[in-house]
Amino acid sequence: MTVQTAATSAPVRDRAVTSARILKAATDLLAEGGFQTFGVNAVARRAACDKQLIYRYFGGMDGLVDAIGVELARWIEDKMPVGGHSGFMLTYGDLVEHLMMTFMHALREDPLTRRIIAWEVSDNSTQVKRLSEARARALSLWIEKVRGAMPPPKGVDHLALNALLLASVQHVVLSGATAGRFAGMELAIAKDWDRVSQAIRRLVRGVYP
Repeated sequence: MTVQTAATSAPVRDRAVTSARILKAATDLLAEGGFQTFGVNAVARRAACDKQLIYRYFGGMDGLVDAIGVELARWIEDKMPVGGHSGFMLTYGDLVEHLMMTFMHALREDPLTRRIIAWEVSDNSTQVKRLSEARARALSLWIEKVRGAMPPPKGVDHLALNALLLASVQHVVLSGATAGRFAGMELAIAKDWDRVSQAIRRLVRGVYP
């Protein structure tokens, strides 16, 4: 059976194009309704393809969730490509500060990723766990690439500290998007976010002086 799309009347035979369309369809469905309506039939309908292609290209829904997890972390690398920044990163603290600022700005500009992360932290299903683990792995690999040969300070649990810093940034951004404030702090205008940025920098420098 030849699959037709609204964008073109030509047959879609390229695996990369079809895989990307399936991935986008799955990501959009998650952002709109979470995992309650997420399934192979729903994804296939949204992607306008045979559901067997999901199994062929991703190995099933678990593989598709893993692919979404990688995509959720990849946008950070797009905002801050690996390489070309070592000139202003003299210490590990410089690296972490740059990571936090990049993460905050990228997340503020991406409502789709914010919605998916909100589902990730509010659902304890197996698929959500796979999504969370895949995103964490991809983010960790990206941090290692950026870090390069720069070692973390000795005697500091940098993995736990960085995780807590990232979690705080993520929660503040999600709160700003949904409520416009958090813990009495306004998160509506540029001046508010400048305040957040300064606070994050102070936290990072307190941890990595």
